[in-house]
Amino acid sequence: MVISAVYRAALVAAALGFSLAPAAWAAEPAPAAVKSEEDPVVARVDGGEIRRSEVMQTVANLPAQVRDMPVQMLFGAVVDQLINAKLIAAAGYKENLAETPEVKERMKRAEQRAVQEVYLTRAMAGKITPEALEQRYQHWLTENPPQDEVHAAHILVASEAEAKALIKEIKAGGDFAKLAKEKSTDTAAAAQGGDLGFFTRDAMVPAFADAAFAMKPGQISESPVKTQFGWHVIKVVDRHQGTAQAFDAVKGELENDLSQEIVSGVIEELRAAAKIERFEADGSPQKPAAPAPLAPAQ
Repeated sequence: MVISAVYRAALVAAALGFSLAPAAWAAEPAPAAVKSEEDPVVARVDGGEIRRSEVMQTVANLPAQVRDMPVQMLFGAVVDQLINAKLIAAAGYKENLAETPEVKERMKRAEQRAVQEVYLTRAMAGKITPEALEQRYQHWLTENPPQDEVHAAHILVASEAEAKALIKEIKAGGDFAKLAKEKSTDTAAAAQGGDLGFFTRDAMVPAFADAAFAMKPGQISESPVKTQFGWHVIKVVDRHQGTAQAFDAVKGELENDLSQEIVSGVIEELRAAAKIERFEADGSPQKPAAPAPLAPAQ
């Protein structure tokens, strides 16, 4: 099962990766010093060489769930698929498919994608700097302030009277965890003695969160707390002040956001400088947008 998945993923990567230029399916010759020591030939197809570097590049382009497998498990399968891909390409060149309109159109689209990628890469060059990321991080901190957390347990029952009776029993020395296992209708938490672990205010429904965050460690709720789930008896076990996420923890997100912002700016500039005409799906002149309906008089 695993090997067949590897073969399919490798075939896709290889089929997308080989060149369509005439006779280019044979690997470019490497410098003599590199050829034998650092980049050995791992297969030959009708005299055309496949080098280890080509195999490793194909592995690097596989889906993450396959790429993360040990290289020794992938190597043979990838070599087989590179052999297959080069045989298919060679057969296509023999039939002069490189000169067909279908292939030329695909080549044109592939070239356009490559030009787009290089253009945007150059447009971003030098703009994702440590200073820009630090500025973005400070802005991120203002929008994502650290949140305090409470560690609490609860007993959930169907009626206020039952919850009040439980509070009275616990105040008289009853074991909270034992009562939670016996009485709570929240079976998942009951199995843990009612323990809910640490949570932030926004992780709970407002009434429960307001009560829990108003209590001190070791305190039991003085009165039952009603939510849409029933009546809660709450015990706060611990609480701690939230800390801001470190820069390294959100660096990837910041880089992605900044990249998207730069790309959006580049596209806006290009659109502003271009003459753009839009048409309906059938090619007819585009109809003006319908005006928004007037709001009713108050």
